[in-house]
Amino acid sequence: MKTHPTKPISVALVSDAVYPYHRGGKETRYHQLATRLHHDLAITVYSMHWWPERQRTKVIDGVEHRAICPLVPLYSGGRRSLWEAIVFALACLRMITRPFDVVEADHVSHLQLFTLRLVTRLRRKPLVVTWYEVWGRDYWEGYLGRLPGRIAWWIERRAMRLPDEILVVSAGTADRLRAEVGNSIPIRVVQPAIDLGLIANTTPADVGEAAELLFVGRLLKHKGVHLLIDALTRLETGREVRLLVVGSGPERENLMSQVAASGLDGRVRFRSDVAEHREILALMRAADVFVLPSVREGFGIAVLEALACGAAVVTTSHPDNNAVHLVARSRRGYLAEPTVDALAAAISRALADQAGQNRPTEAWLTQYDWGPAAEEFASVLAGAVAARSRGRHRFREGTNGAVLAGQGQGAS
Repeated sequence: MKTHPTKPISVALVSDAVYPYHRGGKETRYHQLATRLHHDLAITVYSMHWWPERQRTKVIDGVEHRAICPLVPLYSGGRRSLWEAIVFALACLRMITRPFDVVEADHVSHLQLFTLRLVTRLRRKPLVVTWYEVWGRDYWEGYLGRLPGRIAWWIERRAMRLPDEILVVSAGTADRLRAEVGNSIPIRVVQPAIDLGLIANTTPADVGEAAELLFVGRLLKHKGVHLLIDALTRLETGREVRLLVVGSGPERENLMSQVAASGLDGRVRFRSDVAEHREILALMRAADVFVLPSVREGFGIAVLEALACGAAVVTTSHPDNNAVHLVARSRRGYLAEPTVDALAAAISRALADQAGQNRPTEAWLTQYDWGPAAEEFASVLAGAVAARSRGRHRFREGTNGAVLAGQGQGAS
Protein backbone atom coordinates (compact mmCIF):
# COMPACT_ATOMS: atom_id res chain seq x y z
CA MET A 1 0.00 0.00 0.00
CA LYS A 2 1.43 3.35 -1.04
CA THR A 3 1.70 6.16 1.43
CA HIS A 4 1.37 9.74 0.30
CA PRO A 5 3.52 12.47 1.81
CA THR A 6 1.66 15.21 3.63
CA LYS A 7 1.06 18.15 1.34
CA PRO A 8 2.97 21.19 2.62
CA ILE A 9 0.99 24.18 3.80
CA SER A 10 0.65 26.83 1.12
CA VAL A 11 1.63 30.21 2.57
CA ALA A 12 1.07 33.58 0.91
CA LEU A 13 3.43 36.19 2.34
CA VAL A 14 2.03 39.59 1.37
CA SER A 15 4.15 42.73 1.67
CA ASP A 16 4.49 45.85 -0.46
CA ALA A 17 8.30 45.82 -0.21
CA VAL A 18 10.72 42.92 -0.57
CA TYR A 19 14.40 42.18 -0.02
CA PRO A 20 16.88 42.87 -1.62
CA TYR A 21 15.19 45.70 -3.54
CA HIS A 22 14.11 47.44 -0.35
CA ARG A 23 16.18 46.84 2.77
CA GLY A 24 14.60 47.23 6.15
CA GLY A 25 13.67 45.19 9.18
CA LYS A 26 10.47 43.70 7.81
CA GLU A 27 11.97 42.89 4.41
CA THR A 28 14.99 41.19 6.01
CA ARG A 29 12.73 39.23 8.37
CA TYR A 30 10.50 37.89 5.59
CA HIS A 31 13.54 37.04 3.46
CA GLN A 32 15.21 35.11 6.26
CA LEU A 33 12.03 33.24 7.20
CA ALA A 34 11.08 32.40 3.62
CA THR A 35 14.52 31.14 2.61
CA ARG A 36 14.71 28.93 5.69
CA LEU A 37 11.19 27.51 5.41
CA HIS A 38 10.50 27.15 1.69
CA HIS A 39 11.62 23.49 1.72
CA ASP A 40 8.97 22.68 4.36
CA LEU A 41 6.24 25.14 3.38
CA ALA A 42 4.95 26.10 -0.06
CA ILE A 43 5.78 29.80 0.26
CA THR A 44 5.00 32.47 -2.32
CA VAL A 45 5.75 36.14 -1.71
CA TYR A 46 3.25 38.61 -3.22
CA SER A 47 4.38 42.19 -3.66
CA MET A 48 4.82 45.00 -6.17
CA HIS A 49 6.94 44.52 -9.30
CA TRP A 50 10.30 45.41 -7.75
CA TRP A 51 12.63 43.42 -10.02
CA PRO A 52 13.85 44.82 -13.36
CA GLU A 53 12.77 41.81 -15.44
CA ARG A 54 9.39 42.10 -17.15
CA GLN A 55 8.15 38.74 -15.91
CA ARG A 56 5.69 38.93 -13.05
CA THR A 57 7.33 35.97 -11.32
CA LYS A 58 10.89 35.84 -10.01
CA VAL A 59 12.66 33.27 -7.85
CA ILE A 60 14.88 34.88 -5.20
CA ASP A 61 17.08 32.54 -3.15
CA GLY A 62 14.75 29.65 -3.93
CA VAL A 63 11.53 31.49 -3.03
CA GLU A 64 8.94 32.41 -5.64
CA HIS A 65 7.98 36.09 -5.74
CA ARG A 66 4.93 37.25 -7.69
CA ALA A 67 4.04 40.82 -8.59
CA ILE A 68 0.38 41.73 -8.12
CA CYS A 69 0.77 45.35 -9.24
CA PRO A 70 3.34 47.69 -10.82
CA LEU A 71 5.97 49.32 -8.63
CA VAL A 72 4.70 52.52 -7.01
CA PRO A 73 7.09 54.70 -4.95
CA LEU A 74 6.68 54.06 -1.24
CA TYR A 75 7.28 57.70 -0.28
CA SER A 76 5.95 61.02 -1.46
CA GLY A 77 7.07 64.33 0.00
CA GLY A 78 9.04 62.60 2.74
CA ARG A 79 6.02 60.60 3.95
CA ARG A 80 4.55 57.22 3.15
CA SER A 81 2.57 57.54 -0.07
CA LEU A 82 -1.21 57.30 0.28
CA TRP A 83 -1.45 56.51 -3.43
CA GLU A 84 0.90 53.53 -3.02
CA ALA A 85 -1.16 52.26 -0.09
CA ILE A 86 -4.38 52.48 -2.12
CA VAL A 87 -2.87 50.83 -5.22
CA PHE A 88 -1.42 47.95 -3.25
CA ALA A 89 -4.61 47.46 -1.22
CA LEU A 90 -6.67 47.21 -4.43
CA ALA A 91 -4.09 44.88 -5.98
CA CYS A 92 -4.53 42.51 -3.06
CA LEU A 93 -7.96 41.69 -4.46
CA ARG A 94 -6.07 39.52 -6.94
CA MET A 95 -5.31 37.20 -4.06
CA ILE A 96 -8.87 35.88 -4.40
CA THR A 97 -7.68 33.61 -7.23
CA ARG A 98 -4.29 32.66 -5.79
CA PRO A 99 -3.72 29.28 -4.10
CA PHE A 100 -3.00 29.47 -0.37
CA ASP A 101 -3.91 27.89 2.94
CA VAL A 102 -2.99 30.94 5.01
CA VAL A 103 -2.12 34.58 4.36
CA GLU A 104 0.65 36.17 6.42
CA ALA A 105 0.97 39.91 5.90
CA ASP A 106 2.71 42.79 7.63
CA HIS A 107 0.54 45.66 8.84
CA VAL A 108 2.21 48.46 6.82
CA SER A 109 0.34 50.47 5.63
CA HIS A 110 -2.95 49.09 7.03
CA LEU A 111 -5.26 49.56 4.03
CA GLN A 112 -4.30 46.25 2.45
CA LEU A 113 -5.45 44.42 5.59
CA PHE A 114 -9.06 45.33 4.85
CA THR A 115 -8.72 43.80 1.37
CA LEU A 116 -6.96 40.71 2.68
CA ARG A 117 -9.63 40.24 5.35
CA LEU A 118 -12.26 40.25 2.60
CA VAL A 119 -10.27 37.79 0.49
CA THR A 120 -9.60 35.38 3.34
CA ARG A 121 -13.19 35.60 4.54
CA LEU A 122 -14.46 34.65 1.09
CA ARG A 123 -11.87 31.90 0.76
CA ARG A 124 -12.44 30.70 4.36
CA LYS A 125 -8.75 30.90 5.13
CA PRO A 126 -6.94 32.39 8.14
CA LEU A 127 -5.27 35.80 8.12
CA VAL A 128 -2.16 36.21 10.26
CA VAL A 129 -0.60 39.68 10.49
CA THR A 130 2.79 40.75 11.80
CA TRP A 131 2.61 44.09 13.63
CA TYR A 132 5.91 45.89 14.11
CA GLU A 133 4.81 49.02 15.92
CA VAL A 134 1.71 50.92 17.00
CA TRP A 135 1.78 54.55 15.98
CA GLY A 136 -1.04 55.93 18.10
CA ARG A 137 -3.09 59.08 17.68
CA ASP A 138 -0.43 61.56 18.83
CA TYR A 139 2.15 60.28 16.40
CA TRP A 140 -0.33 60.16 13.51
CA GLU A 141 -1.39 63.75 14.18
CA GLY A 142 2.23 64.89 14.24
CA TYR A 143 2.90 62.98 11.03
CA LEU A 144 -0.15 64.03 9.01
CA GLY A 145 -1.83 66.88 10.87
CA ARG A 146 -4.77 66.83 13.27
CA LEU A 147 -7.71 65.73 11.09
CA PRO A 148 -5.84 63.40 8.69
CA GLY A 149 -3.95 62.00 11.67
CA ARG A 150 -7.16 61.15 13.53
CA ILE A 151 -8.55 59.44 10.43
CA ALA A 152 -5.33 57.43 10.06
CA TRP A 153 -5.46 56.42 13.72
CA TRP A 154 -9.06 55.29 13.31
CA ILE A 155 -7.96 53.15 10.32
CA GLU A 156 -5.08 51.66 12.31
CA ARG A 157 -7.36 50.79 15.22
CA ARG A 158 -9.90 49.15 12.92
CA ALA A 159 -7.12 47.23 11.17
CA MET A 160 -6.01 45.78 14.52
CA ARG A 161 -9.31 43.91 14.75
CA LEU A 162 -9.08 42.25 11.33
CA PRO A 163 -6.56 39.38 11.74
CA ASP A 164 -7.26 35.94 13.15
CA GLU A 165 -3.94 36.19 14.94
CA ILE A 166 -1.33 38.92 15.36
CA LEU A 167 2.41 38.34 15.59
CA VAL A 168 4.64 41.00 17.08
CA VAL A 169 8.41 41.36 17.31
CA SER A 170 8.54 42.90 20.78
CA ALA A 171 6.68 42.78 24.08
CA GLY A 172 6.24 46.55 23.97
CA THR A 173 4.21 46.35 20.76
CA ALA A 174 2.20 43.47 22.22
CA ASP A 175 1.26 45.58 25.24
CA ARG A 176 0.12 48.50 23.08
CA LEU A 177 -1.98 46.22 20.90
CA ARG A 178 -3.60 44.52 23.88
CA ALA A 179 -4.55 47.93 25.22
CA GLU A 180 -6.62 48.39 22.06
CA VAL A 181 -8.03 44.91 21.31
CA GLY A 182 -7.93 43.26 24.72
CA ASN A 183 -8.08 39.46 24.52
CA SER A 184 -10.35 39.36 21.46
CA ILE A 185 -7.41 38.47 19.20
CA PRO A 186 -4.37 36.41 20.23
CA ILE A 187 -1.12 38.32 20.12
CA ARG A 188 2.06 36.28 20.08
CA VAL A 189 5.63 37.54 20.33
CA VAL A 190 7.82 35.89 17.70
CA GLN A 191 11.11 37.69 18.03
CA PRO A 192 13.30 38.46 15.03
CA ALA A 193 16.76 36.96 14.81
CA ILE A 194 20.18 37.43 13.27
CA ASP A 195 22.53 35.25 11.26
CA LEU A 196 25.11 34.48 13.93
CA GLY A 197 27.02 32.13 11.63
CA LEU A 198 27.40 34.78 8.95
CA ILE A 199 28.51 37.34 11.53
CA ALA A 200 31.14 34.97 12.92
CA ASN A 201 32.55 34.39 9.44
CA THR A 202 32.65 38.05 8.42
CA THR A 203 35.90 39.97 8.68
CA PRO A 204 35.94 43.71 9.50
CA ALA A 205 35.93 46.13 6.58
CA ASP A 206 39.13 47.92 5.60
CA VAL A 207 39.91 51.12 7.46
CA GLY A 208 39.38 53.18 4.31
CA GLU A 209 35.85 51.83 3.89
CA ALA A 210 34.76 52.00 7.51
CA ALA A 211 34.40 54.77 10.10
CA GLU A 212 34.44 55.10 13.86
CA LEU A 213 30.71 55.87 13.94
CA LEU A 214 28.15 54.00 11.83
CA PHE A 215 24.45 54.40 11.10
CA VAL A 216 22.53 51.85 9.01
CA GLY A 217 18.87 52.31 8.15
CA ARG A 218 16.24 54.15 6.17
CA LEU A 219 16.84 57.90 5.97
CA LEU A 220 13.56 59.00 7.48
CA LYS A 221 12.90 61.89 9.86
CA HIS A 222 12.13 59.72 12.88
CA LYS A 223 15.44 57.88 12.50
CA GLY A 224 17.15 61.00 13.89
CA VAL A 225 20.22 61.12 11.64
CA HIS A 226 19.97 64.92 11.68
CA LEU A 227 20.56 64.78 15.45
CA LEU A 228 23.55 62.51 14.94
CA ILE A 229 25.14 64.91 12.44
CA ASP A 230 24.76 67.82 14.86
CA ALA A 231 26.09 65.66 17.70
CA LEU A 232 29.23 64.96 15.66
CA THR A 233 30.18 68.64 15.96
CA ARG A 234 29.97 68.47 19.78
CA LEU A 235 31.94 65.33 20.52
CA GLU A 236 34.58 65.67 23.21
CA THR A 237 37.03 62.99 22.19
CA GLY A 238 40.24 64.85 21.48
CA ARG A 239 40.37 63.36 18.00
CA GLU A 240 38.59 63.71 14.68
CA VAL A 241 35.83 61.12 14.49
CA ARG A 242 34.25 60.06 11.21
CA LEU A 243 30.67 59.00 10.52
CA LEU A 244 29.44 56.61 7.83
CA VAL A 245 25.72 56.73 7.00
CA VAL A 246 24.50 53.65 5.11
CA GLY A 247 21.00 53.79 3.66
CA SER A 248 18.62 55.66 1.41
CA GLY A 249 15.36 57.48 1.85
CA PRO A 250 13.54 60.79 1.42
CA GLU A 251 15.75 62.64 3.95
CA ARG A 252 19.00 61.94 2.10
CA GLU A 253 19.30 65.31 0.32
CA ASN A 254 18.40 67.26 3.45
CA LEU A 255 21.02 65.38 5.45
CA MET A 256 23.71 65.94 2.84
CA SER A 257 22.90 69.66 2.85
CA GLN A 258 23.13 69.67 6.64
CA VAL A 259 26.58 68.06 6.48
CA ALA A 260 27.81 70.68 4.01
CA ALA A 261 26.39 73.55 6.09
CA SER A 262 28.08 72.15 9.21
CA GLY A 263 31.48 71.92 7.53
CA LEU A 264 31.61 68.15 7.98
CA ASP A 265 32.17 67.13 4.35
CA GLY A 266 35.47 65.45 5.17
CA ARG A 267 34.08 63.55 8.17
CA VAL A 268 30.70 62.26 7.01
CA ARG A 269 30.14 59.86 4.11
CA PHE A 270 26.87 58.57 2.70
CA ARG A 271 26.50 55.19 1.03
CA SER A 272 23.40 53.76 -0.59
CA ASP A 273 25.24 51.21 -2.74
CA VAL A 274 25.84 48.44 -0.19
CA ALA A 275 24.38 45.47 -2.05
CA GLU A 276 25.42 42.56 0.16
CA HIS A 277 24.39 42.11 3.76
CA ARG A 278 27.82 40.69 4.54
CA GLU A 279 29.29 44.10 3.64
CA ILE A 280 27.02 45.81 6.18
CA LEU A 281 28.17 43.34 8.83
CA ALA A 282 31.80 44.01 7.86
CA LEU A 283 31.24 47.74 8.39
CA MET A 284 29.64 47.00 11.77
CA ARG A 285 32.59 44.85 12.79
CA ALA A 286 34.98 47.67 11.88
CA ALA A 287 33.03 50.47 13.61
CA ASP A 288 33.70 51.52 17.19
CA VAL A 289 30.15 52.73 17.84
CA PHE A 290 26.89 52.02 16.03
CA VAL A 291 24.43 54.89 16.55
CA LEU A 292 20.66 54.56 16.15
CA PRO A 293 19.21 57.96 17.18
CA SER A 294 15.68 56.83 16.27
CA VAL A 295 12.60 57.73 18.30
CA ARG A 296 10.51 54.85 16.91
CA GLU A 297 11.61 51.26 16.39
CA GLY A 298 9.47 48.14 16.42
CA PHE A 299 12.45 46.03 17.47
CA GLY A 300 15.84 47.24 16.24
CA ILE A 301 17.36 44.37 14.26
CA ALA A 302 20.35 46.51 13.22
CA VAL A 303 21.10 47.14 16.90
CA LEU A 304 21.15 43.41 17.56
CA GLU A 305 23.49 42.81 14.62
CA ALA A 306 25.82 45.61 15.69
CA LEU A 307 26.08 44.21 19.22
CA ALA A 308 26.80 40.74 17.81
CA CYS A 309 29.50 42.32 15.64
CA GLY A 310 31.18 43.69 18.75
CA ALA A 311 30.38 47.37 18.32
CA ALA A 312 29.17 49.60 21.11
CA VAL A 313 25.64 50.87 20.48
CA VAL A 314 24.09 54.23 21.32
CA THR A 315 20.34 54.69 20.93
CA THR A 316 17.64 56.94 22.36
CA SER A 317 15.59 56.32 25.48
CA HIS A 318 12.38 57.43 23.72
CA PRO A 319 9.41 55.29 24.88
CA ASP A 320 8.52 54.33 21.29
CA ASN A 321 12.01 52.97 20.65
CA ASN A 322 11.83 49.24 21.42
CA ALA A 323 15.56 48.87 20.70
CA VAL A 324 16.02 50.22 24.24
CA HIS A 325 15.41 46.73 25.63
CA LEU A 326 18.27 45.28 23.61
CA VAL A 327 20.74 48.04 24.40
CA ALA A 328 19.92 47.93 28.11
CA ARG A 329 20.98 44.26 28.23
CA SER A 330 24.44 44.87 26.82
CA ARG A 331 27.56 46.05 28.61
CA ARG A 332 28.34 47.87 25.36
CA GLY A 333 24.97 49.64 25.29
CA TYR A 334 24.38 53.35 25.93
CA LEU A 335 21.08 55.22 26.16
CA ALA A 336 20.52 58.94 25.65
CA GLU A 337 17.64 61.36 25.45
CA PRO A 338 16.85 62.19 21.79
CA THR A 339 18.69 65.52 21.92
CA VAL A 340 21.94 66.64 20.32
CA ASP A 341 23.79 67.22 23.58
CA ALA A 342 22.69 63.92 25.14
CA LEU A 343 23.67 61.96 22.02
CA ALA A 344 27.06 63.67 21.87
CA ALA A 345 27.73 62.86 25.52
CA ALA A 346 26.72 59.20 25.11
CA ILE A 347 28.80 58.75 21.95
CA SER A 348 31.82 60.36 23.60
CA ARG A 349 31.44 58.04 26.58
CA ALA A 350 31.05 54.98 24.35
CA LEU A 351 34.16 55.85 22.34
CA ALA A 352 36.20 56.32 25.51
CA ASP A 353 34.93 53.16 27.22
CA GLN A 354 35.44 50.88 24.24
CA ALA A 355 38.89 52.11 23.21
CA GLY A 356 41.30 49.17 23.17
CA GLN A 357 38.72 46.77 24.62
CA ASN A 358 38.20 43.19 23.44
CA ARG A 359 34.87 42.61 21.70
CA PRO A 360 33.67 39.09 22.57
CA THR A 361 30.12 38.06 21.71
CA GLU A 362 27.84 38.36 24.72
CA ALA A 363 26.19 35.06 25.62
CA TRP A 364 22.61 36.38 25.64
CA LEU A 365 22.80 37.18 21.93
CA THR A 366 22.81 33.48 21.05
CA GLN A 367 19.08 33.27 21.84
CA TYR A 368 18.40 35.39 18.74
CA ASP A 369 19.08 32.67 16.19
CA TRP A 370 17.00 32.27 13.04
CA GLY A 371 16.51 28.52 13.50
CA PRO A 372 14.15 28.64 16.51
CA ALA A 373 12.49 31.82 15.21
CA ALA A 374 11.68 30.15 11.87
CA GLU A 375 10.34 27.05 13.62
CA GLU A 376 8.04 29.14 15.80
CA PHE A 377 6.81 31.15 12.81
CA ALA A 378 6.00 27.93 10.91
CA SER A 379 4.25 26.52 13.97
CA VAL A 380 1.99 29.58 14.22
CA LEU A 381 0.98 29.30 10.56
CA ALA A 382 0.33 25.55 10.84
CA GLY A 383 -1.75 26.14 13.95
CA ALA A 384 -3.83 28.80 12.18
CA VAL A 385 -4.53 26.44 9.27
CA ALA A 386 -5.43 23.57 11.61
CA ALA A 387 -7.78 25.76 13.64
CA ARG A 388 -9.52 26.97 10.49
CA SER A 389 -9.93 23.41 9.20
CA ARG A 390 -11.65 22.51 12.47
CA GLY A 391 -14.07 25.39 11.97
CA ARG A 392 -12.53 27.51 14.67
CA HIS A 393 -12.37 30.87 12.99
CA ARG A 394 -11.02 32.70 15.96
CA PHE A 395 -8.66 32.00 18.80
CA ARG A 396 -8.75 32.99 22.40
CA GLU A 397 -6.05 33.60 24.97
CA GLY A 398 -6.02 31.45 28.07
CA THR A 399 -5.65 32.87 31.53
CA ASN A 400 -2.08 31.58 31.69
CA GLY A 401 -1.09 33.64 28.66
CA ALA A 402 -0.78 30.71 26.26
CA VAL A 403 -2.50 31.00 22.91
CA LEU A 404 -5.30 28.44 22.57
CA ALA A 405 -7.72 27.58 19.80
CA GLY A 406 -11.25 28.69 20.53
CA GLN A 407 -14.72 28.70 19.07
CA GLY A 408 -16.09 31.84 17.53
CA GLN A 409 -16.93 33.82 14.47
CA GLY A 410 -14.61 35.21 11.83
CA ALA A 411 -12.91 38.56 12.13
CA SER A 412 -15.18 41.53 12.16
